[in-house]
Amino acid sequence: MRRIEDCHLYGIVDLGYVEPRKVPEMTHALVEGGVDVLQLRAKKLIAGEVERLAREMLPITRLAGVPLVINDHPAVAASVGSEGIHVGQDDLSVAETRALVGSACFVGKSTHSVAQARAAMDEGADYIGFGPLYATGTKPDYVPIGLENIKEVYSFATCPAFCIGGVNWERLPEILAAGAQRVVVVSAFLCAPDVRAAVRQVKQALEASRTVGG
Repeated sequence: MRRIEDCHLYGIVDLGYVEPRKVPEMTHALVEGGVDVLQLRAKKLIAGEVERLAREMLPITRLAGVPLVINDHPAVAASVGSEGIHVGQDDLSVAETRALVGSACFVGKSTHSVAQARAAMDEGADYIGFGPLYATGTKPDYVPIGLENIKEVYSFATCPAFCIGGVNWERLPEILAAGAQRVVVVSAFLCAPDVRAAVRQVKQALEASRTVGG
């Protein structure tokens, strides 16, 4: 199983874009394309339905060695034994979440400013999401934070920092130029005509950037 520290390309199966019946199919496509870590995000579903979908995804992700992260539902993460859990600014603290899911489950946290990024790391988050970089349909109520603070966050990062929010192939060069080393891609993958090819393209660019950057 891949460690979160070794992950650079983060995919999300977001039920805002994927029908529940197509979750296994999308999971296969994202994993086979090459995502390093995969989250299940189902904002409008009850916990029982989230758990059912997680159990459908787990055999696929585990076979590929890809950690599965549950968004917002620590009880579901604990029940299914997922590798990760992700919480937002208005959810439980990292410590409270970890107490529910156990030490074997890594905890990620959403951050929307340099101050929040630093605070999440001080809390002991195992990784952070930093964004949204751009306006995004996934979270329309969030004001985009832009690219200017990426290098600063990476300068003090004590855990992996994944840049998120409007990340797509066209914007990737400027995101990487701004200092990003890890990204989350949502709709650009889920809405792609060829999901596997879209993932492969971004993954190759990330790997090439790390090679150039040393």
